[in-house]
Amino acid sequence: MENLRGKYAIVGVGQSPLGKVPDMGPLDLLAVASKNAIEDAGLSKSDIDGLITRGPDDINVHHQRLGQLLGIDVRYSTSTDNGGASQVLNIAMACMAIEAGMCDTVLCGFGRDSWSRTHRDATSKMRVSTQHESLQRQEFGPEFGLYGAPANYAMAARRHMQLYGTTKEQLGSIAIAFREHAIRNPYAFIRDPLTMEDYLTARTIVEPLNFYDCSIFADAAGAVVVTSLERARDLKQEPAHILGFGFGNNLRGWYHGDHMVNTGAKQAGETAYHMAGVEPKDIDTAQIYDCFTHMVLLQLEDYGFCAKGEGGQFAASGALKLDGILPTNTSGGQLSEAHAEGMLQVVEGVHQVRHDYGSDRQVKDAELVLVTGHGGATVCQSALILGRHL
Repeated sequence: MENLRGKYAIVGVGQSPLGKVPDMGPLDLLAVASKNAIEDAGLSKSDIDGLITRGPDDINVHHQRLGQLLGIDVRYSTSTDNGGASQVLNIAMACMAIEAGMCDTVLCGFGRDSWSRTHRDATSKMRVSTQHESLQRQEFGPEFGLYGAPANYAMAARRHMQLYGTTKEQLGSIAIAFREHAIRNPYAFIRDPLTMEDYLTARTIVEPLNFYDCSIFADAAGAVVVTSLERARDLKQEPAHILGFGFGNNLRGWYHGDHMVNTGAKQAGETAYHMAGVEPKDIDTAQIYDCFTHMVLLQLEDYGFCAKGEGGQFAASGALKLDGILPTNTSGGQLSEAHAEGMLQVVEGVHQVRHDYGSDRQVKDAELVLVTGHGGATVCQSALILGRHL
């Protein structure tokens, strides 16, 4: 895929209001983010001829619904279903669709009213699920203590602890670092200071994960505009060059073999690094999919920033902070900014590459950003490398 390196770029980004937005549904949130992304690029909606989206699973033909709401007809459109791995996948698909001559300028985005969905009534709050009830597995449920994603991820966190001696304090260092970043982000949903004592004494969700190990449900949407570098040079913003992308899919499942500890991120990263012609040591900042704290550890290891089993030590060293060797999730991530299935981390990666911030939020001399995705029933991984220069 080296022939695609640097041929395409993200030229506009946008997001919706974040947090508690009960007067807006998932399509409304994404429409706002899309409008902002198109305007950020200095384009109009008539310039968009491709649309690739990810939204709630229970909205059929999601891309068509969004196109109708935006008032656009396009040459190419589809929706993806890889969970949190979809956002990077969508950007890669946009590049490939343009390369194939199917369209020229593609809008990619995600939107979901996760806070509203889980707070509409007592039953929804108990289920802690953003999926419609008709889409959920019915064999086992809350009566067995198995509810929502935390149960699956808690088993993986415990396994990492047992194999490598990972500690709660090491997991806490991740939550605290990302909260420090969120405090600097005026749009983050949760901006209250977080201490190690706060973290360690928080209520348990599923042992060993507590409240601060889990990403926060929020009504949120984000969008980006992808086009050719040739066209990008004439637009409003400095382009975020798409240098590499890759994917890894452990489709045999979360509980197969060592999949809980060795994820598809290793394959995704190797492909993306090779395509971009870089190595892990070249990455200046990472925007890592942080549905749970220990998933950050796994990805730090699988993307080559430290050896397998050393993710906890790496995080606890201060490496993930803004002044660390790998500033990570610099907008607060899904643990503090908002869980938007990784879409806001793509948006943040673009801002960092464009040097949009002041010194309080900007990673100094950021040239290369790694953005990751994870999801699709826990087994799909995606990686995107953005560059300030070719």
